[in-house]
Amino acid sequence: MSINRRLFLGLAVTALVACATTKNVRPDQPVTILEVDNQAALDMTIYVYRSSERIRVGTATALAKSHLRIPPNVLFGSTPLRFMADPIGANRLPITEELTVSPGDTVTMIIPFR
Repeated sequence: MSINRRLFLGLAVTALVACATTKNVRPDQPVTILEVDNQAALDMTIYVYRSSERIRVGTATALAKSHLRIPPNVLFGSTPLRFMADPIGANRLPITEELTVSPGDTVTMIIPFR
């Protein structure tokens, strides 16, 4: 293997390891879950709003319950959050009222059939 190829592979592995590390996550912070009961016929992309910042949490499958992990860097103690369900293939955007969520909480969101 040539020196250039080894150098490139070494840099690629180093970049992957650097990208895989997490920042601002305390190991003792409990997992916070958003349980989505999607009773609608469409899959939904779920977002969390902290102030005016929108962060994608995941996808809730149609006619099923999904458990999505709220990223730990979103929560700083008790944090006011709102959740939005963006239907894949439609144009309505339902959003919740503001809720105060603490690390370790399980928040339940029900999307009714329409």
